[in-house]
Amino acid sequence: MPYSVTNKLGTTYSISGNNITPSVTSGGSSTAQQIGGLNLGSLTAGVPALIQTDKSVTTAGSAFSLTEAINMGDATPSAVTPSSGIAALPHLSGQTTVGSGGTLGSGAMTSLSSGVHTCSGAFGSGSSCIGSTTVTIQID
Repeated sequence: MPYSVTNKLGTTYSISGNNITPSVTSGGSSTAQQIGGLNLGSLTAGVPALIQTDKSVTTAGSAFSLTEAINMGDATPSAVTPSSGIAALPHLSGQTTVGSGGTLGSGAMTSLSSGVHTCSGAFGSGSSCIGSTTVTIQID
């Protein structure tokens, strides 16, 4: 049976620096010493809105550093329904794995009492042949 597994990439935000004063402006008023970030109360297709961080140099004329990074995550995709081993996949920054349905074809496995396994024949798409021997010794 065909299948697909997708892992969405999450949204992240970070800011760091020195000699910088952060603030957040919301509703016309500014709050000093605050940083913005992710507004989890405002999601669009599973992706949060960004709250902007306002930044100013604390001591004018002095050295400063600032690093700000955002990684916008994947939107929640609609359902993926594989059909005949083929699926239209969402574009995700995370990971997507697709497996097609197997068709055995004329493949066969032969197992001998000596523990030797042989796979032969034409195996179809998505199928495989795995042989193993387990030896169990139980001492009472």
